[in-house]
Amino acid sequence: MKSHDTLFEGGPMDGRTLPVPVGPTGNPPKTYRIPVPDAAGGPPTVLVYRREPRAYGKRLGLVRGWKYVHDPVGGPTGLRARLPWGKPPGGASGKPGDPQD
Repeated sequence: MKSHDTLFEGGPMDGRTLPVPVGPTGNPPKTYRIPVPDAAGGPPTVLVYRREPRAYGKRLGLVRGWKYVHDPVGGPTGLRARLPWGKPPGGASGKPGDPQD
């Protein structure tokens, strides 16, 4: 499995570079979760990092590497791709004549 050394910014991993496995496209995952064991034997704390572009190329503006930035909230961002055949947000069917809640 291939991996690339990726920079981490913010949080406890600030300034460290770790090898992160890359997918079939050569990009690291969008979120990277690091479980940190608890010293008292409790459940581990999970650090969440989000992928961001490190730099852009001058000519074409393509991404020239990735870095991970600490996400203290660690939850989903709510920015999911909406497919045209899916239901609209709010659960309504969107058809005319349907009763509204």
